[in-house]
Order: sequence, then structure tokens, then C-alpha cells
Amino acid sequence: MGLIWFLIIGAVAGWLAGKIMKGKGFGLLGNLLVGIVGAVIGGFLFDVIGLVAYGLIGSLIMALVGAIVLLWVVSLIKK
Repeated sequence: MGLIWFLIIGAVAGWLAGKIMKGKGFGLLGNLLVGIVGAVIGGFLFDVIGLVAYGLIGSLIMALVGAIVLLWVVSLIKK
């Protein structure tokens, strides 16, 4: 069940990050990948600054922050 929640949170975080970053969504599968990678990046960033995310909302925020950072870095590389 944990893997299913991880995928759902990743998909939602990727979709939200695409909306926040001026429509840079990549479709359902792309958003899922962005959200999953974003969750890993967000977990690393939260650990570095000493924050801990608890529960569904905390996990979503952490994944969203990571996905936004990922999309921002990708947009810098594309330019």
C-alpha cells in the first residue's frame, strides 16, 4: 500500500509543480516521474535543512518542493 501512496503523491506533486511553474507539465507519466524524483530531491533538501515531513500533507509538500526545484533546474538547463 505504501508504494501506491508514493505513486499517487508523486503524480499529484508533479501535476501541481507543473501548474505552479507556468504550465511546464509533462503529461501524466511525465508528471509522475517528476513527482517521484521531486520526492527524493525534497526528502534530501528537507533533511539538509533539518525539516521533517509527517503524514500525507507533509509528504505532498515535500514532494512538491522537490518537484518545483527539479523543474526549475530543468528550465535552467533548457535555456
